[in-house]
Amino acid sequence: MLALALGGFGIGTTEFVTMGLLPDIASAMGVSEPTAGHAVSAYALGVVVGAPLIAALCARVPRKRLLIVLMVAFTIGNVLTVIAPSFETLVVARFLAGLPHGAYFGVASLAAATLAPVGQRAKAVAAVMLGLSAANVVGVPSATWLGQHLGWRNAFVVVAVIGLATVAALIRYVPELTGFRTTNPMTELGALRRPQVLLTLLVGAVGFGGMFAVYTYITTTLTDVSGMQAGLVPLVLALFGVGMVVGNIIGGVLADRGVDLAIFAALVAMVVILAGFIAAAHNPYTAGLGAFFIGASGAALAPGLQTRLMDVAADAQTLAAALNHAALNIANAAGAWLGGLVIAAGLGYTAPATVGAGLAVLGVVLFTFTVWTSRRTQPS
Repeated sequence: MLALALGGFGIGTTEFVTMGLLPDIASAMGVSEPTAGHAVSAYALGVVVGAPLIAALCARVPRKRLLIVLMVAFTIGNVLTVIAPSFETLVVARFLAGLPHGAYFGVASLAAATLAPVGQRAKAVAAVMLGLSAANVVGVPSATWLGQHLGWRNAFVVVAVIGLATVAALIRYVPELTGFRTTNPMTELGALRRPQVLLTLLVGAVGFGGMFAVYTYITTTLTDVSGMQAGLVPLVLALFGVGMVVGNIIGGVLADRGVDLAIFAALVAMVVILAGFIAAAHNPYTAGLGAFFIGASGAALAPGLQTRLMDVAADAQTLAAALNHAALNIANAAGAWLGGLVIAAGLGYTAPATVGAGLAVLGVVLFTFTVWTSRRTQPS
C-alpha cells in the first residue's frame, strides 16, 4: 500500500505544484498568468486522453508490470518538463507527464481494493489516494518553496526523483497481483455503454471543477486579495494538503457506510465552502482556513466516486477506475480555464470561487439525477 501511495505522492506533487508556481512560470516564460494556466490544463488533458487509452489497450498486461511502466513514463514526462526550452514545449511536456496519471490511479486503486478485507474497499482506495493528499502537505509546499527560491524547474527535478523512487518501491514491495482479474480491450470499453458509469464520471467532471477553479490561482489570491506575504504561501498550501488528508480519510470511512450519501455530503460541503471563500479570501487567516476546508471537501469526494465507479462498471472496472481520474482532470482543466476566464475579464481573484460554487451546485443536481435514474432502473 505504501509503495502504491508513493506513486500517488509523486503524481499529486507534480499536479498541484504547477499551480503554486504559476506566477513564477509565467514570469520566467514571459506569458501572462492566465496563459500560464494552460500548462495546468495541458497536464489535465493528458490525464483525460491517457486514462481510457492506456486502461483499454493494456487490459491484458500484468498489473504490476503496468504500474512500473506507467511510473517510468511519468518520470520521463517530468524530466522533459525540467528541460523544456519554451512555453510551448513546456505545455507539451506537461501533457505527456499527465498521460500515465489516470491509468496509474485506476490500476492502483483496483489492486488495493482486491487486496483489502471484505467491507473495507473504500478505505483501501483511500489509502492509495492518501499519497495524493499527503503530497499537498509535504510535497507541494516543499517543491513550491524550492521553486520560488531556486527556480521553478527544480520543483520538477524533485518530482522526477520521486518517480524513480516509486519505480524502485513497486519493483521491491508490490506483489505480482496474480489474483487480479484481467480482461480485454473490448470488455473494458463496455464501461462506456453503461449510463451509471457515464453519469458518475460527469458528476466528478463538473462537481470537482470548483476546487480547481480556486486552487489554480491560489497563490495570487493569497498575495493580492488576502494580503499575505509570498513566503507564507507554501504554509497555506500545506494547510490545503492537511485538509485533503483529513477529507480523504473521512471520505473513505463514509463511503464504506454508504457510497451515495458520502458523495452527496462532499458535494454539498463544497458548495458551502466555496461560496464562503468569496468573503474569506479577504483576510489571511480566514483564507488559510478556507484553503483547509476546500482541500477537505474535494478529497472527501474522491473515494466515493472511485468506489461507485467500481460498483457500477461490472466487468470493466479498470477502465472505469481510470476514467475517474480522467473526469477529475477534466474538472481540473475546466476549473483552471473558467477561473482564468473570469480573472482575464477583470472580475478579480475572488471570482473563481463564485464559479467554483456554481460548479459544485451543478454537481449536486447531476448526482441527484444520477441516483434517481439508478433507482428507477433497479428491479423491484
